[in-house]
Amino acid sequence: PASGLPSAPLLQSGAERSGAGNQTPAVSEAGTVLPGYLVVIISVLMVTLVIVVVAGNALVIMAFIVDKTLRNQSNYFFLNLAISDFLVGAFCIPVYIPYNLTGRWMLGKGLCKVWLVMDYLLCSASVFNIVLISYDRFLSVTRAVKYRAQRNITRQAVLKMVAVWVLAFLLYGPAIIFWEAIVGQSIVPAHECYAEFYFTWYFLLSASTFEFFTPFVSVAFFNLSIYLNIHQRNKNGNASAEEDVAPRRKSKKHKDGVGWSVFFVKTRKVTSSEPAAISTLHHCLSEWKQRKRNVPCLQLTSTFTLLKAAKNL
Repeated sequence: PASGLPSAPLLQSGAERSGAGNQTPAVSEAGTVLPGYLVVIISVLMVTLVIVVVAGNALVIMAFIVDKTLRNQSNYFFLNLAISDFLVGAFCIPVYIPYNLTGRWMLGKGLCKVWLVMDYLLCSASVFNIVLISYDRFLSVTRAVKYRAQRNITRQAVLKMVAVWVLAFLLYGPAIIFWEAIVGQSIVPAHECYAEFYFTWYFLLSASTFEFFTPFVSVAFFNLSIYLNIHQRNKNGNASAEEDVAPRRKSKKHKDGVGWSVFFVKTRKVTSSEPAAISTLHHCLSEWKQRKRNVPCLQLTSTFTLLKAAKNL
């Protein structure tokens, strides 16, 4: 992003290019360094980038407005991110394009301050929104019950969104606005636009810690915790599934054994009349339906007698 840094313009002043005094000074104050066709290509690419950023984030915002089912806590944070990125594409990058191509700030010092505040604010807000989204995903996985209970409470989501913008402004905004008044002089040339504290290393180190290093560590921690939590759940789920399968196998074996004992036919030459065989079969079937243990084996005179008895039931 632009981020208010001193540009490395594609077009530099003729005086800078002429260098030593014995060289012929440039006729115009601003001379081109890159060929014209390359400047056109870069301009087209940057304009395309602006269109993609603006259109993509505008679709996200419109979807949130039109579809009311999307209005839950987590999607509010995505909306906040889309707003910040939309403003970057709609304001910060278009203002930066002519400054980057010409190497001269031609919009005045007041607009320079506004552009710097917006640029730093929006870029910082985008970073903090990513942290907030990661934190929200972390809560939805590690504290699922409490998260679901508070999922439709939009007041908390709005407060977190406002906190993101306030923190992003406090990180760079006051320094951009009041640094010149505190120091007593401006170090920024007339035709350039960058923050007064750009060469103050201790401020940049402190701000970068809050804007980059802390969010980086936070996002890494949240996503690693989510991964470990899901991995542990899958591991416990597989162990529970194996424990549930073992009793089912035992129960199945028991049922198979009972069924075998009921319907096992042991042919044996015993003189028995047909009514007695039918009575024995009735008794065994009633015992088996009641799932009583120690069901006696059916002993009938022959396979022919069993089939005939069953036919008469």
